[in-house]
Amino acid sequence: MLAIAILAAGKGTRMKSDLPKVLHHLAGKSLIERVLSSTQGLNSTRRLIVVGHQAKRVKGALKNYQDLDFVLQQPQNGTGHAIQQLIPKLKGFKGELLVLNGDVPLLKERTLSSLLKFHKESDASVTFLSASLDSPTGYGRVFTNQSGLVQEIIEERDCNNEQRKNKLINAGIYCFNWLQLLDILNSLSSQNSQKEIYLTDTISLLKKALHFEVDDPFEVTGINDRYQLSECEYYIQKKLKSFWMARGVSFVDPISCTLSEDSSFGTDVIIEPQTHFRGKCNIGNHCHLGPSSVITNSNLADNVLAIHSFINEARIGENTSIGPFAHIRPETNISENSKIGNFVEIKKSFIGEGTKINHLSYVGDSTLGNNINIGAGTITANFDGKNKHRTLIGDHSKTGANSVLVAPIKIGSNVTIGAGSTISKDIQDESLVVERSKTIIRNKSKK
Repeated sequence: MLAIAILAAGKGTRMKSDLPKVLHHLAGKSLIERVLSSTQGLNSTRRLIVVGHQAKRVKGALKNYQDLDFVLQQPQNGTGHAIQQLIPKLKGFKGELLVLNGDVPLLKERTLSSLLKFHKESDASVTFLSASLDSPTGYGRVFTNQSGLVQEIIEERDCNNEQRKNKLINAGIYCFNWLQLLDILNSLSSQNSQKEIYLTDTISLLKKALHFEVDDPFEVTGINDRYQLSECEYYIQKKLKSFWMARGVSFVDPISCTLSEDSSFGTDVIIEPQTHFRGKCNIGNHCHLGPSSVITNSNLADNVLAIHSFINEARIGENTSIGPFAHIRPETNISENSKIGNFVEIKKSFIGEGTKINHLSYVGDSTLGNNINIGAGTITANFDGKNKHRTLIGDHSKTGANSVLVAPIKIGSNVTIGAGSTISKDIQDESLVVERSKTIIRNKSKK
């Protein structure tokens, strides 16, 4: 049996933020969500989150995780004190306890699996992740005997000058035999420079303590400030872009672009500078995206061009051109061979095959058929002050420049609407519509 405890009670003072540290984002996901992701395949029977600072806010951010059990640590008196709060929750539990930190977001699931395997095969009381660092400043040092057994971990602030020269550090990720830990957990003392109860003090008290050194020390990087957050962001982005470039994606300027881990790309995709992908994006083959575009939770088919545009929660059909300076808003579905031009905004609408909305238009809550031409400055007036209404336009229809369609309205197929018209009534198929007031011209010099 395996229980997992994630420590997420700290304030994160060095972040200089009102937001709890574990809720800061890294490549689109919060730190604690990343830690949770690394535990998905570990077959745990319990996942416990130790909360403290802004506990309600942390709980609220994780409300979609149905299997989590929250444990309050109040006050926050160290890592050992945090684990002591688990005692009532784990009454009768006889398995292993994996302890993770909510601010160590780069851990891989396979690393944790290897740690658990090593721990069980060694029949250890505790096994923890370690790393050899060229610059170990800020980390507790690990001291072993000639047999490789860990004798103690000394926090850096409690090390003397000689002990600080040790480059083997404790990564703060532990796997305990819970029953053996339970025997000594309440005997921990706060007699140290921080006056806190350290979980590291359990190492010298347990029968058999081992460490498991990670292959990539950066994997156990903890985040304490915004500079470290940016370092981890750079690390993730570099790996993501390297992965996709090896699979046929070209970045004109990789450093200026960002990806989400949930995005996927076809081959021969060209991504121009300052283009960003957020959430779950699926990009087809031969797309040309950017410069300066933001694509969020959207699906783009093959051969889509998007220049200087925002595409958010939308579906774009193949051979479609977007922009420059277009805004495609949520619940929009644009069919193949369409053209959405400069300064066009589309919201919650279906755009049929071959339809062109070339410039300066707003289309909201609408269904447009195939091969429609929307003239410059056409507006679907969808809001009456209380409710949104739909506009329906049939195949092969055209609107003149500066037309206003007052919804709810249905425009038939093969309809031509004259420039400057304001239409508020349904129009039958095969109609020509011109709606203008009479022009009045007066000589201002005559009274």
